[in-house]
Amino acid sequence: FSLDQKSGSEQKDMEPRKTSIYNTIDMAPQLEYYANTLPHQEIKIRPSLDVLRKTFEVSFPPVEKNISLLSFFLTLQLMRCMLNIWGVILFLRLTWITSQAGIVLGLVIIALAVSVTTTTALSISAIATNGESGTYFMISRTLGPELGASIGLIFSLANALAVALHTVGFSEVSYGTIMVDSLNDVRIIGVVTVTILLFITFGGMDWEAKAQIFFFIVLMASFVDYLVGTLIPPTPLKKSQGFFGYDRDIFIENLTPSWRGPDGNFFRQFAIFFPACTGILSGANISGDLKDPSTAIPKGTLMAIFCTTLSYVVIVITSGASTVRDASGNMTDLMTGNSTSGCLGPACKLGWNFTTCVQSQTCSQGLANYSQVMGLISGSYYLIVAGVFAATLSSALGFLVSAPKIFQCLCKDNVYPYISFFGKGYGKNNEPLRGYILTYLIAVAIILVAQLNIIAPIISNFFLCSYCLINLSCFHASIVNSPGWRPAFKYYNKWTALYGAMASFALMFAFTWWAALGTWFVISLLFIYITYFKRPNVNWGSSIQASSYNMALSFSVSLTDVKDHVKNFRPQCLVMTGPPKQRPALVDFVGCFTKQVSLMICGNIIMVSFFFQDSTDQYVKWLNKRKVRSFYTQFTADTLRDGVRYLMQASGLGKLKPNTLVIGFKSKWMESSPTSIDDYIQTIYDTFDANYCLCILRMMDGLDINDHADFKANDISENSDQVKTVFKNAGGTKTIDVYWIADDGGLIVLVPYLLTRRKRWRSCKIRVFILGDEENMKESRDAMMALLKRFRINVTDVVVMTDTERSPQPKNMNKFLESVAPYRLYDEQQEGVSVQELKKKEPWKISDKQFEAFRLKSERKVRLNEIIRRNSQNTTLVLVSLPVAHGDCPSALYIAWLDALTCGLHCPAVLVRGNQENVLTFYCQ
Repeated sequence: FSLDQKSGSEQKDMEPRKTSIYNTIDMAPQLEYYANTLPHQEIKIRPSLDVLRKTFEVSFPPVEKNISLLSFFLTLQLMRCMLNIWGVILFLRLTWITSQAGIVLGLVIIALAVSVTTTTALSISAIATNGESGTYFMISRTLGPELGASIGLIFSLANALAVALHTVGFSEVSYGTIMVDSLNDVRIIGVVTVTILLFITFGGMDWEAKAQIFFFIVLMASFVDYLVGTLIPPTPLKKSQGFFGYDRDIFIENLTPSWRGPDGNFFRQFAIFFPACTGILSGANISGDLKDPSTAIPKGTLMAIFCTTLSYVVIVITSGASTVRDASGNMTDLMTGNSTSGCLGPACKLGWNFTTCVQSQTCSQGLANYSQVMGLISGSYYLIVAGVFAATLSSALGFLVSAPKIFQCLCKDNVYPYISFFGKGYGKNNEPLRGYILTYLIAVAIILVAQLNIIAPIISNFFLCSYCLINLSCFHASIVNSPGWRPAFKYYNKWTALYGAMASFALMFAFTWWAALGTWFVISLLFIYITYFKRPNVNWGSSIQASSYNMALSFSVSLTDVKDHVKNFRPQCLVMTGPPKQRPALVDFVGCFTKQVSLMICGNIIMVSFFFQDSTDQYVKWLNKRKVRSFYTQFTADTLRDGVRYLMQASGLGKLKPNTLVIGFKSKWMESSPTSIDDYIQTIYDTFDANYCLCILRMMDGLDINDHADFKANDISENSDQVKTVFKNAGGTKTIDVYWIADDGGLIVLVPYLLTRRKRWRSCKIRVFILGDEENMKESRDAMMALLKRFRINVTDVVVMTDTERSPQPKNMNKFLESVAPYRLYDEQQEGVSVQELKKKEPWKISDKQFEAFRLKSERKVRLNEIIRRNSQNTTLVLVSLPVAHGDCPSALYIAWLDALTCGLHCPAVLVRGNQENVLTFYCQ
């Protein structure tokens, strides 16, 4: 259920944000660019790196608002979930189960069933808050097409069977007349009822929300009627039917089990009761429509489980404490004298003798023989009948609508052949009319069985299979350690999910072993078919895919056919360390967020002019001893730029291929030759051309330990070269500051998130700084907080920088001018030689025209550095969006910008730029 209104705060979240101060078309982070991972969405494409570099200061139209978030009230979601859990078992079988199992084992049955549904609810909450979609999408997109599509088929079938279960329950209620016989009457009434429900679904479900509220009110009234009835002194007629009111002897008698008939065992009774605990997925089915699924799904589902469980416990105890198991219903069994000799059962002390029917096993009343005991106990029988109608019809109608919808999603995925016929939608709401008819035919076939005790265990089998795989998907997503697994619901545990999966699997075989065996056999066949024959061309970003990545570190061939997906994006880093032990800080920094998560390759470019010596083994040993999970590769080339370009093309294998280049900042660039500066900057441009992400690390004291007097550069012994860096120390409770200036896809916030997953960085807090103005400062901050919340990335604060466009302090600007002065041409000083000719000879130099064209950008870099130094002097790490320079920007000016952005800091600084493609998503697909 959902409402088509948008709250004011949501509308503010959708307002377009400012462009980056780096470039008018370089957009600041905004929601629209991360919402294009779902089908049928209007795609918002951020400018590519090529556009950023070739387009010079053009206007960029504001982003159109096209996000529709549906609001949802927790109370109505709770009603919906409770209505789907309550059903026919509550009114027509719970008292009978109490007679069979006794009060103690009856409560054990409830507790065991609730333990399965509660652990499943926790898993549902975790999966549902890790993306936005319905139940089928949650399962299939987490488990992948092999198992996800199979369970989608089973789950839709379970919903279709549930239609039959609740319709049969509705038909079992006595109406005072017999048309043919009791069995055929159930069939006739059931087929007629489900046919009427089918036509209702054809007519439209716009009134469903109001109908659910009405059904809920009727159910509440029936519960109150029942509880009041337990307190009203029973009439002689009710006593003859077994109801005597609360009595100590009756309670003690009904504590222990009394197994009877073919269903007289614990697991058979469990199987019959378990459908009373299904329906917990009603909220998750619409998680994509909820305003705040991280709150609505967990609270709504868990509260519904608590409330319905409480109602079951109350009914078991009250009925077991007030009603005898066997009664005749004959007024003649009232004893007139005080003698109770030969009388059996607790009713004897209350003046009734049901011994004759007990011995002959002909009793027609009491807990063990009469299915409508709740109506007998209640104050008004007709209110209980109304409750039966409300519980059964609301559940049957809900399942009749949900089963075709789930099957329609499966059909549209086109995983199985010959079923797409049923996926066709009609009308403005895309109603699966063909799916309704298929569900109707399945329900009619099961209704013809006309025996609730046979149908219930079959449905329990299918729902348990669904719950098993839901818990399995949650457990599997937890253990594969994927960065895309970031559920907003934190109160789940992978081991409770494993318990839920194992308990569901075991109970399937304990209930009906042949049905369980058949179900898993069918799933195995479907799995084999999809894996080895169908091989669907789909990419769902499942945890199976994430697990394959981890396995590929040892068995890389297994990832050959797996495509990339935003949920499983990992920063796979090619780190230009040179000899790794020479720049340990660079190695440690990357190792902090790639270890046990993604690929790391340490690259070393060896100039051919030097003597080549293969020292791979030595450096691999050094990396292993340092406990850095990384590969090492070295390459020969004429220049640094050529070597990096070759490494980016050649490194990696299959999906174990770098997508992020990490280099150190050229700290002594002003002392370097212009050629080496141009080589360095062109390497950055080559990185963009290769569609790589880029990280540039700058340390206060530099990266090369050869510059430190206390280290011998040629010492390569195994025991003396493990230098401790800042990244090997615990981050403490300091902050990691992220200056998210330009929307590059989210890499700049993913890196600190991965860092804080490590033990030594876990206590660090993340602060995010964004652009804004004083008039809309609160709206900008709230919008960013909402965006990060949807990414499930916890930040302590979002700071809006409102003074980035002010002029920098003169002393700082003068310092910048001094740094670039040696590389300027000064057009007016050139005599006899044109500036164009000089630029051809020395392309890294800066003409006056270029300097003036980029003056505003230069001032902004200096000003941003002032803000960073003011806010981040005491932080443990600073990350800043790396500006993308226009193609006409000289190399010397660009490296001066990078220097100006990160100078004067006492902590490591990282310039980060993604490749303009999403690395974060809040959808489950």
